[in-house]
Amino acid sequence: MTATETAVLVNTPNGLYCPDGDFYIDPYRPVGNAIITHGHSDHARPGMGSYWCSAASEPLLRHRLGADIQLTALEYGQQVAFNGVTVSLHPAGHIRGSAQVRVANESQVWVVSGDYKRCYDPTTEPFEVIPCDVFITEATFANPIYRWRPGVETAGEIYDWWMTNRAQGLTSILFCYALGKVQRVLAELVNFTQEPVYAHGAVMPLYEIYQQQGVAMLPVQNTAQLEKSHDYTGGLVVAPPSAHRSTWMKRFKNVSTGFASGWMQVRGARRRRGYHRGFVMSDHADWQGLIDTVQQTGCRQVYATHGDEETLTRYLRSIDVQADSLSSLPRLQPQTTLQVSHETAEQ
Repeated sequence: MTATETAVLVNTPNGLYCPDGDFYIDPYRPVGNAIITHGHSDHARPGMGSYWCSAASEPLLRHRLGADIQLTALEYGQQVAFNGVTVSLHPAGHIRGSAQVRVANESQVWVVSGDYKRCYDPTTEPFEVIPCDVFITEATFANPIYRWRPGVETAGEIYDWWMTNRAQGLTSILFCYALGKVQRVLAELVNFTQEPVYAHGAVMPLYEIYQQQGVAMLPVQNTAQLEKSHDYTGGLVVAPPSAHRSTWMKRFKNVSTGFASGWMQVRGARRRRGYHRGFVMSDHADWQGLIDTVQQTGCRQVYATHGDEETLTRYLRSIDVQADSLSSLPRLQPQTTLQVSHETAEQ
């Protein structure tokens, strides 16, 4: 920003806030107007007066936060005015329905990326580059060691592991995040088989939402609906990481465990987490994806958050991009944490 420009978004104890528009983006605490980038629980929290999200995110938010929440679903690119500040949502490619938030006043365009990725994912809408003056980017994997291969290649590794385990009389249990990662794995595996797999009960509602939106995935059987004596030998079971070493695991006999995550890129991460195999598959941008995205937006200022901010900003400054941590934005103390302003938004 220049010395004469005012920040369109500022930091508050409640999260990122637009003073002119009177709305927050992914707020931490209950507020009146909350624009939500996607359905993961560290971005979509309960207790807001009104929610705005993408149309594809609506069933995910209603499942996680309650069917009766006050929610406005926006199509990608649809513009809404908050007290003269124009807001629109654009695909982020992170999980289904994930969105970047474009915020524009008369002089500036800011884009909040939320979580995003640049590689192909058959379950979600591809990332859209949005030209802007200021870009707020995630930095989860902001280190040059993180570089992703296509998801179908990792799915091939998972399939080979599954088949090898089957030949050895083992059950393959793959742990991955219940929203986004499970569905992506099952969609990528369609390239290798149509065989049904098993799923932890916590996965099922989210799987069904993706299925209802037309995402092609392997068919699944809910382990919660099977007898505990059921023989899973040779099968593939998908489950959230919270199920690892839980009592749920007692139903399985001879197993091989795996974990699908970008963190598996680091040698030793699999061993520390206690899995037999690690598969590198992430729903966040890798190092090159972060750099390419910043350059493609044409922005003149970057703010980094949620990760290795120092590594990313230091590199961007070395290539003549003005970059700082999001914490360097001005900080405002709001008068209230919950001031519902349904009238401020005009579609």
